[in-house]
Amino acid sequence: MELDELRMLIARHVRPDMSTPIDGVMIASQEDVESQPSMSGAVMALIVQGGKRIALGKRVYEYRAGQYLVASIDLPITGQYLDVSRDHPALGFGLTLEPTRIAELLLQAPAASLPAAGGYSGTSMIVANASRQLLDAITRLLRLLDQPRDIAVLAPMIKREILWWLIVGEQGAAVRQLGLADSHLNHVARAVRWIRDHYTEAFRVEDVAAFVGMSVSTFYRNFQAATAMSPIQFQKQIRLQQARLLLAAYPGDVTGAGFRVGYESASQFSREYRRQFGSAPSQDAASLHLRKGVQADG
Repeated sequence: MELDELRMLIARHVRPDMSTPIDGVMIASQEDVESQPSMSGAVMALIVQGGKRIALGKRVYEYRAGQYLVASIDLPITGQYLDVSRDHPALGFGLTLEPTRIAELLLQAPAASLPAAGGYSGTSMIVANASRQLLDAITRLLRLLDQPRDIAVLAPMIKREILWWLIVGEQGAAVRQLGLADSHLNHVARAVRWIRDHYTEAFRVEDVAAFVGMSVSTFYRNFQAATAMSPIQFQKQIRLQQARLLLAAYPGDVTGAGFRVGYESASQFSREYRRQFGSAPSQDAASLHLRKGVQADG
């Protein structure tokens, strides 16, 4: 019952770019079931209709209507929508997570109001069932799309309430880590940002561990727990996703795409690209170009 109004609100206000007039809030309607690589962002994503499967390294997360996923680090993922069609698209709500806002709530909340410490496995991605309070807050936030005059005043308060229900929810321990400046998750997040900013460069794990202030063994263990990948594997994922974006724009320059994202060997680039996306760079580039042309014509 709680989801019915959310479905109507999303269907009425959804835009092609998923943006809304409310800062940090996205809504989506998707009918494409093909797997798509992307970056997750630090986000809470609620499925209102249909379902979604997310692959992060070797881990697979699946969530359906009434469930939400929290990604606390910007991660290279592959997503696929489930049980969707033109007449029954997947509908979803997303909220960008800001560590400073979570930290503010943790500082202001009485200690007795927070769940007992523990229960955090170190992963940066979790799936949970949405409580009735959380669904109610999200519904009230999206109602503001029909009342744009009230957004500036009311939206910040309701977003704060949503964060609170996440913090005290069944997977709140993972969300609370985002607000703790010295948590292992935030150290890993700093490393992730560094690797993303320098993904074309070779690096030593020892140097990145030192940069975030952790021993090599602790850093490696926590990075693997948070991202389901080693730091080098993480860099490879970023490189391959960036190469695919380049090939979508310039399908005739396969060799150049590989070199621009940091590969020194064309054969290695081709081999790893095929392993990641299921076809050789040239074949995938042609397919991406054809698909883009069909979408433009449509």
